[in-house]
Amino acid sequence: MVRVAVAQFAPGQDKAENARSVAELAARGAAEGADVVLLPEYAMFTARRTDHRYVEAAEPLDGPFLSSAADAARAEGVHLVLGASEAEEGEGASRFTNTLAAFSPKGERIALYRKIHLYDAFGVRESDVVRPGPIEEPETFAVDGVVFGLQTCYDLRFPEVTRRIADAGAHVVLLAAQWVPGPLKEEHWRTLVRARALENTVYVAAAGQAAPSGAGNSMVVDPMGTPVAALGEQAFAVASAEVSAARVEEVRVTNPSLSLRRFEVVPRPES
Repeated sequence: MVRVAVAQFAPGQDKAENARSVAELAARGAAEGADVVLLPEYAMFTARRTDHRYVEAAEPLDGPFLSSAADAARAEGVHLVLGASEAEEGEGASRFTNTLAAFSPKGERIALYRKIHLYDAFGVRESDVVRPGPIEEPETFAVDGVVFGLQTCYDLRFPEVTRRIADAGAHVVLLAAQWVPGPLKEEHWRTLVRARALENTVYVAAAGQAAPSGAGNSMVVDPMGTPVAALGEQAFAVASAEVSAARVEEVRVTNPSLSLRRFEVVPRPES
């Protein structure tokens, strides 16, 4: 068994303060016995709108913020996964990459995911300042035989993203989000997280930002679509649950939907 914690907080524009929150939540997850601690999308920096401020706040992967996250993973002896604004190389950049980074208990970066589908919906245009991630083979990492894959926020609305991660061998999808509040948005979130778990017979551990910029409701859902740990609107909290490869295999015997399917996922040609 591996214990996974989802940590929920409301990052702001003070990156140093956000780094302190990350370290505190990593410690809380470790205190619950977690092997893996997942924090939200944009844990590095969050403003009211996704605009030039994110570009100015962005850092390289070896910058101060992710270096402090690596230190927190090492200090607490956990695998730590969180969202950051990755700066483009060179001066005068007009966009950044929305990147999810995973660190080992030794503080080593072991996996990356760059958000593929940008949030140009519900009155927001993320693509004005965010560069979409490349379509590559999903990166995964393993903890005691349990394989973890990475995914970010709006990608949840595109089932092909999660299916590719399941096809890459993941037993658990770690989903970091800033699920922007709005009409029925919490219902969309809960429904889609459970659907991605059900249709792929995987666990989905989903960590969302708390209010005001996020809808909260972080959770861990098992391969039968049952929430086994959940948070509500709490502003600064951790919930955890045990996950196992054996449970995934057990469910896939009962519900062999992946092996019975007749279609594969292929990238759509660029228009």
